[in-house]
Amino acid sequence: MEIKIGVQHAARELSLESDLSAEEAEKTISAALTGKNSLLVLSDEKGRKIIVPTDRLAYVEIGEPTSRRVGFGAL
Repeated sequence: MEIKIGVQHAARELSLESDLSAEEAEKTISAALTGKNSLLVLSDEKGRKIIVPTDRLAYVEIGEPTSRRVGFGAL
């Protein structure tokens, strides 16, 4: 699942591939925005953690699940 995070006062967005489903990602993001915790913590497929203060979030885009591509041509 591709997740893009827009951060206020930053020229580029953060983009990561996560093992979370769309529902799990939405629950995690909603909990960070409505809870007492002031950080959004997500991890990517390689185990790296992305930590963003919730007061600096501009937007979060949850993409479609991506399947692995095999071969030389894009289908």
